[in-house]
Amino acid sequence: MDSGLRIAVVGLGYVGLPLAVTLARHYAVTGLDVNRARVDELRAGHDRTGEVADADLAASALAVTADPAETAGFDVYIVTVPTPVDARNRPDLGALRAACATVGGVMAKGALVVFESTVYPGVTEDVCGPELEAASGLAAGTDFFLGYSPERINPGDREHTVDRIVKVVAGQTPAVTERLAEIYGRVTQAGVFVAADIKTAEAAKVIENAQRDINIAFVNEVAMIFGRLGISIQDVLAAAGTKWNFLNFSPGLVGGHCIGVDPYYLAHAAQETGHHPEIILAGRRINDGMGEYVARRIAAELSAALPDYRGRKGPVAPTVLVLGLTFKENVPDLRNSKVVDIIDGLKDRGCAVTVHDPLADPAEAKAEYGVELIAGLADAEGFDCVVGAVPHDSYRDFAPARFAELLVPGGLVADVKGMWRALALPDGLRRWSL
Repeated sequence: MDSGLRIAVVGLGYVGLPLAVTLARHYAVTGLDVNRARVDELRAGHDRTGEVADADLAASALAVTADPAETAGFDVYIVTVPTPVDARNRPDLGALRAACATVGGVMAKGALVVFESTVYPGVTEDVCGPELEAASGLAAGTDFFLGYSPERINPGDREHTVDRIVKVVAGQTPAVTERLAEIYGRVTQAGVFVAADIKTAEAAKVIENAQRDINIAFVNEVAMIFGRLGISIQDVLAAAGTKWNFLNFSPGLVGGHCIGVDPYYLAHAAQETGHHPEIILAGRRINDGMGEYVARRIAAELSAALPDYRGRKGPVAPTVLVLGLTFKENVPDLRNSKVVDIIDGLKDRGCAVTVHDPLADPAEAKAEYGVELIAGLADAEGFDCVVGAVPHDSYRDFAPARFAELLVPGGLVADVKGMWRALALPDGLRRWSL
């Protein structure tokens, strides 16, 4: 360990905690988070995000605190706070500005402040620099220095961890860039890429997820087209995927804090220059509308078959069990979950909706979305429809008989992600998928 270098990681969420634990293998690191409950949880040896195993957390030399004063005078501050969008899909830099005020209040001359949060080009130097100057009374580029190294954490991904991915770095001066390359180079076996400058590094990050968003939007749109033609998009992708250069993207919901948000940062930067970003915003419109589209298709399937259910006559509210609420499979992360759009769309169409997710925090689901999660599936039965919204492993492992238990005769299995595509359903049950 290089005990002579003191590093503070500001923000201990999905990005900051894994980074802090990895850095603590080589440097003296303190993790700072304003959420005292989060700090208490980590001190007790548990990470509710699941990104760091309890055993690894217990074995780490990382110190954690909610008191900025405990990071006063450190050499390096790495900021990993969220950068969401507001209700109008405009960049919300509130957390980033607050982090700058905190760091500026405790840093000393010579400090290096590195940002990992996703931003549009120019934010580090044009927004964060002045915020730090105002809080510290010091001058950027003279008394302290700026750097940028975009995060590339993929929640739930155990292969592309922070110590196995290429880290892009850029500093305010060549000397700062060299220092960043040395710090990050010690913690990743994949190496470091030195970007041309800070704005280039910011731009590289913001297009990474925008590119994925656009590709997913294309597949989502053709799924809608093929749905009208009575063709399964999954069958089409299986055939098209045999070509060597066909890009492997699947249809579905695009939520979370990255892919569903970052394109708006790029769009904002474009609009600030007077350019209207047509492809980027078109992709966002398609992907943001997928939850409503899925709800509409499921409701139509139910409406067509409902009179036959249980011998009932006339309009009767269908009962629907939605499986999964998190924004992606096998993680507890509820940020920007688009499953909520399916739930709301079904409710708007008169369905009685029950929701289950074994990984999501019930209190957070209630507070964030007003969704009540049932505790388990032991007593779940008699539904008109089961919606496979998130392909958690526990759902993927369902046996055919499980659907017969959950559904009424003639019930509908709505498989949003195609996780049960190869499963032979019990006789009489119907299937719908993108």
